[in-house]
Amino acid sequence: MKTTGYMQNAVLPGRPEVRSEWIEITRKQPEQTEVQADGRIRYWRRIPEFGNRALRVVTLEDGETVHNAFFDRSYARRRR
Repeated sequence: MKTTGYMQNAVLPGRPEVRSEWIEITRKQPEQTEVQADGRIRYWRRIPEFGNRALRVVTLEDGETVHNAFFDRSYARRRR
């Protein structure tokens, strides 16, 4: 998995509950995607093994380099 320095140094150490395999499946098989104004891409997918919570993965414009990943509490509200 390609990552930014921010992902390696700030995100992963602070969020040990976010597994790399969940990041990859979210990026490759998302329930929803959205391109941000800056060109980065957001991907969402519910993770059954983590209480069916929605994981948001943000990549750079290339769609491969992961910049951020977290469980998104606002995902249910966004889908309405």
